[in-house]
Amino acid sequence: VQTLGVNATSIIAIFSAATLAIGMALSGTMQNFAGGVMILLLRPYRVGDFISAQGQSGTVEEIMLFTTKITTGDRQTIYIPNSAISTSIIDNYSRSELRRVDITVSISYGDDVDNARRAILELLTADARIMQDPAPVVWVAALADSSVNLSVRAWVKNADYWDVFFENNEKIYKLLPLKGISFPFPQMDVHVKHN
Repeated sequence: VQTLGVNATSIIAIFSAATLAIGMALSGTMQNFAGGVMILLLRPYRVGDFISAQGQSGTVEEIMLFTTKITTGDRQTIYIPNSAISTSIIDNYSRSELRRVDITVSISYGDDVDNARRAILELLTADARIMQDPAPVVWVAALADSSVNLSVRAWVKNADYWDVFFENNEKIYKLLPLKGISFPFPQMDVHVKHN
């Protein structure tokens, strides 16, 4: 090439710059490929699992070499790069057969906690989807500014989680006023002093 009068150093410099640019462009792709291989080998989730990762939650539809495809509860399709998902925290809600339903119920100060606990436990015991071993529990979780917060916990099969959660929230809301338990509104006591 030099005998033809072409400066070889310029060609080598252009070739090197192009190679560097291609390498930089492919680095992200190679990271996604490596992440995909790690996911396929370690299997932190499988197709059909409900996961939460990178701020997105949904059912895994497909695990590809470069991305993972999930479908959210409102039917959005989201592609998460495997490099990001393989190095982040992944919540896999489908791996365990059982899952704990946690409901927070706020009652007014002065209401009978034992009466509220008894009513909620009767409600949970009557629901055939709720496991009785371990048994459901109701504890006082917090003495908040305007309410006494009860923590309601019950174990269910994974497939029943959302139905039990939503249905029992509504049932508790309807039941407690019938038992003389009221739900508080945020309130503030103001004391005025005259000089």
